[in-house]
Amino acid sequence: MAALKIIIGNKNYSTWSLRGWLAAMHMGLPVEEVKFDLYTPGSKAELLKHSPSGMVPALVHGDIVVWDSLAIIDYCARLAPDKFWWPDGDAAYAFARSISAEMHSGFMGLRTHAPMNIRGKWSGLTLGDSVAADVARADALWVEARERFGKNANKNGGNFLFGEFSAADMMFAPVVHRFETYSIEMNPTARAYMDAVLAQPLMAEWTKEGMKETAIITQGERPADMTHLG
Repeated sequence: MAALKIIIGNKNYSTWSLRGWLAAMHMGLPVEEVKFDLYTPGSKAELLKHSPSGMVPALVHGDIVVWDSLAIIDYCARLAPDKFWWPDGDAAYAFARSISAEMHSGFMGLRTHAPMNIRGKWSGLTLGDSVAADVARADALWVEARERFGKNANKNGGNFLFGEFSAADMMFAPVVHRFETYSIEMNPTARAYMDAVLAQPLMAEWTKEGMKETAIITQGERPADMTHLG
C-alpha cells in the first residue's frame, strides 16, 4: 500500500483536523502525521503543497489527496473496511449519515461563538440563542441515537452513539470538546456519552497533545472573564 499522511492543524483548536485525524488513526494502518501551526506567515502556502483547498485536514495516499473531513472518513472506510464506521441496518445507517451531514454543514452558533479550545475552561456562562439552540439539538440527537441504536447495538456494544466508536462519533468529537471547555450542562445520557468520547484512546491522545501546545490563535481564544457565550 502507498504511504499515508494526515495533514492537520493545531490540536488545541482545529476541529476539522480532529475529525480527519481520528479517521486516519482509526484505520489501524501506518499513517504519518504532518502538523502545521495555522494562521501563521507562510502556513497557507505550505498547506497548498499538500491540500488543493489550502485547508486542513487532508489525507495523502501516494498520489491521491482527500481534503475534506467527511470525505476522509469515507476514504478511510474503503482502506480499512474491517473497522466499524457506519452502523448496520437501514434506520441506524440513515440516522448516522444524516446527523453526520447535519454536523458537517450546520451548528453555526457553536462554530461562531464557541470555538474548540482544549486548553481553555469557562463555567457559569449564559448562552445566546443560537448557541443554546445548537446545544439543545446536539443533546437531542445524542440521546436519540443512544436510546434507539446505541444501547442495543448488534456489534460489540459500547457507550457511543451506535455502540462502537464510529464515523458519527468522529464528526461530533469536537463538539464534545466544546461542551467540556465551556462547561455546558447536558442530559445525563448525553453527558455519559461525552465521558465515553473523552475517554476513547484516540481522543485521549489528541487531548493530551493539544494541552501541550503553546501556540495562540486569536480566533480561538475568549476573555478569561467571559460570562456570555454567543
